[in-house]
Amino acid sequence: MMALEPHGTDVWVGAGPRYPWGGLYGGQIVAQGLRAGTFTVDPAFRVHSLHAYFIRSGDHTEPIRFEVDRVRNGRSFCTRRVTARQSVGVILEMTASYQKDEDAPQVQTAVMPTVAPPGELAEDGWSPIFGRRTTPRKRGRATSWLKLAEPVGDDPALQAAGLAYLSDDLPTEAVVSLYPHWDLDRPMEGQFFSASLDHAIYFHRPMASDRWHLQSFTCHGLMSSRGVSVGYVFTEEGTHVATIVQEVLLREARRDG
Repeated sequence: MMALEPHGTDVWVGAGPRYPWGGLYGGQIVAQGLRAGTFTVDPAFRVHSLHAYFIRSGDHTEPIRFEVDRVRNGRSFCTRRVTARQSVGVILEMTASYQKDEDAPQVQTAVMPTVAPPGELAEDGWSPIFGRRTTPRKRGRATSWLKLAEPVGDDPALQAAGLAYLSDDLPTEAVVSLYPHWDLDRPMEGQFFSASLDHAIYFHRPMASDRWHLQSFTCHGLMSSRGVSVGYVFTEEGTHVATIVQEVLLREARRDG
């Protein structure tokens, strides 16, 4: 998934499988875009945030072209802009910022919710690429343990890309669960049309995406067919390693007749 091929100066080409709903998975495109941007950054810099807009749906039958713009190279920070294209046009615009780690105070205020450990929960993932163990649902919330299915090594940049891949799975579920007309006894796919609109990740600390981490999302409101979902990512020991924010488009499915 992360084996991008160079295709000219600061350009890489990737591909992805067809997912159960058709087309590409947004987390895959964000992860590959981050990977492409990171190829142009000195290893002394570590990604600390990314901000992405999903412009169009991706097509699994076509390669994806990732074009990287070296916006700024500073002494402490550097910035990259990544544009993902297919024949239809731009499918993703993303900006990523990188920083050299600094020796400074660390204070954590986020508290991991009390949930069963992953070994006590049933597997309910939809992809062989990652595992997922979901805790009981609560309205306006979605909380699951997630990890990549295969080890990816010690490269912190690759581990960050792994988190980017996982980060697009739960936000929609938190938004749907807050919708007033949501029928718990019916599959979500028949009730709603949904799409990720924009996506942000704040990487607070290095993490291993091939080990279990708890992602806990809360929907912070619905407006104009959009919902905002904010999630914290914790290690099994309770260390807060990342924050994810996504805006989701959610509409009730049209009923024929």
